[in-house]
Amino acid sequence: MRNEYRTLSMFTPLVSIVIPVYNDERFIKEAIDSVLLQEYSNIELIVLDDGSTDATKSVLGGYPEAAFHWESHPNMGQAATINKGWTMAKGDILSYLSADDALLPGAVTRAVQQLTNYSNAVMVYGDYELMDVNSKTIRHVSAPDFSYREMVRDIVVQPGPGVFFRRECFERTGGWDVSLRQTPDYEYWLRLALLGHFIHLPETLARFRVHEKSQSFHSTTAEKSDEVIHVLQQYFERADIPPDIACLQTQAIAMAYIAAARFHLRAGRMGCFWQRLRGAIRQYPPIVFRVRALRMILDAVRHRMQWR
Repeated sequence: MRNEYRTLSMFTPLVSIVIPVYNDERFIKEAIDSVLLQEYSNIELIVLDDGSTDATKSVLGGYPEAAFHWESHPNMGQAATINKGWTMAKGDILSYLSADDALLPGAVTRAVQQLTNYSNAVMVYGDYELMDVNSKTIRHVSAPDFSYREMVRDIVVQPGPGVFFRRECFERTGGWDVSLRQTPDYEYWLRLALLGHFIHLPETLARFRVHEKSQSFHSTTAEKSDEVIHVLQQYFERADIPPDIACLQTQAIAMAYIAAARFHLRAGRMGCFWQRLRGAIRQYPPIVFRVRALRMILDAVRHRMQWR
């Protein structure tokens, strides 16, 4: 892994934050305002309307023209929209924010400080709050410290909302895989972390909204549910995986089957759930004793009972 990166310019490098939005008229203003109200003085905000059919354009048009850049394009999906924004961006540090999430005051300043102080850091991510549709805090989430081994083997996605990473890493890895719908962030972090370390800042940097339509909480299609299996299978075809990670292939693929089983169970596809569970056991029989696997299944049961 590469250990050194170009020194960030002075103490206030340009930070480019991309907000992709699709039919989020109810929440987009809170997301935008959370960026505009940051005290950090050098932010480029790019809001891209991905073909919304609600009143999103009216909300965006209500801001002064100089407040930030926004534009609309025909719907092309979250991954392609984020890639477009990062390609347009001029900042040395890149970030994105979902249209229904928000940054907390001071988030940009603290992230920049970390990337400035640690030249071998690729990304900074923090803790976050869960909030409901009315922006009421549900609970605080302490993100795990970064472990590439756990990210691969256990499918632990340590970065949540409020991530900041170096532009030069984007230039080396490219953007999100536009063919993915459920796990484009996870797949991207797998690639990005091959370039260096992620720093967990144990401070609350963002708020993540929980609602029925949010990607992480709503029931998903059969194709999306199996996406993580294909992501891990393709990942282990890479030639640049460190040996201590490559040896985890069997365990990681088995956990991917468990993750897929969880999504199928959430959606009530019991036949698919049992098929993926058997697939996990065939891949790596001891998976049934892994606490992480059991927690995934219990999470799906709770989700099924809550949202049905």
